[in-house]
Amino acid sequence: MELELYIKLIEEELFPFIELKTESPFDPIIVKNESISWSTIGSGNYAAVFVHPAKPEWVVKVYRRSHEEIKKEIEVYKRIGEHEAYSTLYAYGDNYLILKNLEGITLFNAVIKGVQIPESVIKDIDKGLNFAREIGLNPFDIHGKNVVMHKGKGYIVDISDFYKKGYCSKWNDLKKAYFKIYKPFLYKIHPPIPFAVVDSVRKGYRLYKKTKAKGRNLFNQSRRDAQL
Repeated sequence: MELELYIKLIEEELFPFIELKTESPFDPIIVKNESISWSTIGSGNYAAVFVHPAKPEWVVKVYRRSHEEIKKEIEVYKRIGEHEAYSTLYAYGDNYLILKNLEGITLFNAVIKGVQIPESVIKDIDKGLNFAREIGLNPFDIHGKNVVMHKGKGYIVDISDFYKKGYCSKWNDLKKAYFKIYKPFLYKIHPPIPFAVVDSVRKGYRLYKKTKAKGRNLFNQSRRDAQL
């Protein structure tokens, strides 16, 4: 399929039939899709991803973010280029990207469904993140919902925050949980774990990190006040 035709399908058969909204900045957006040809294959806090049966090797990622933030993500993809751990950017518009479709299951869903996560997946993602650092990017907001595995390989599907500054511990925290809890206690038998349980852990982790950051800020402010 020609790229021009694909873009026409986006504009005529997708955009008029979808609605993206959110009820909380900490939960995935809610996708209403009434298109008869495009299927929703995923959603995050800022975007949803759709696939067309005529071109399953491509996906379109549609955003609710500002155009300035989308431009930053485009620049990140351009810097990464073609790398085995990441998708490839083919084209973009004001509120969407056309990307290579990375097949697989997220680590979040793998835990829910009882699908074993081999250590090779963790190593592949580490290699991909190290590559990003080597070219001057800052891997940010990497967690179980935006990394996938397929046939024992690991891939990073969301790089939208790689332009941000500062340190994000999410991936290191996930690795600690993998090696200290998952690998010794769950990997071999790995029963399915209810969504409610896994999602509660996710929300509890977010609350913990937010509370910890707030406490650190209050402590630092107290020290500064004491020095005045």
